[in-house]
Amino acid sequence: MVVKAVCVLKDESHFQRQFPPGAGDTTPGVAGVVQFEWQENEPVLIKGNISGLAPGKHGLHVCTFGNLLNGHFSLGSHFNPYEKKHGGPEDEERHVGDLGNVIANKEGVAEFQIQDRLLQLSGVLSIIGRSLVIEEKEDDLGKAGNEESLLTGNSGKGLACGVIGIADVVMNLT
Repeated sequence: MVVKAVCVLKDESHFQRQFPPGAGDTTPGVAGVVQFEWQENEPVLIKGNISGLAPGKHGLHVCTFGNLLNGHFSLGSHFNPYEKKHGGPEDEERHVGDLGNVIANKEGVAEFQIQDRLLQLSGVLSIIGRSLVIEEKEDDLGKAGNEESLLTGNSGKGLACGVIGIADVVMNLT
């Protein structure tokens, strides 16, 4: 059986109703689509295309809640059902929601494909109904030696977010 999910990322200003759209945002218009696909006994395949980013690395995280009422402020912390410290996708010590970094090219577009062994698309630890966030800065993968690094990877504020939902098909993102 194949399980598929999708997340449509919208710019953080879309959720901040108390300010005009784009107020104080240095990278307005961040948006994208991220797809997830899982087959039994295989890692989850994540494919995405996100535009409007500053060139360089940006942290990508699954957060605990799918509540977009106040943008990334209402999503909770990185999804962490095993109560571990922040880390990189290949680390044994990491949040389930720690997906590492994606790299935006000079046009501000990040196209990526990731395989993750901890994400689940079914069962009590499913990420369906939770949220995905693309961050302002590079995720230090918990290696900076300070408290914030062990919580968030020092990746800054969320630029765009969305709820991960069940999908019936996976589209070609290229």
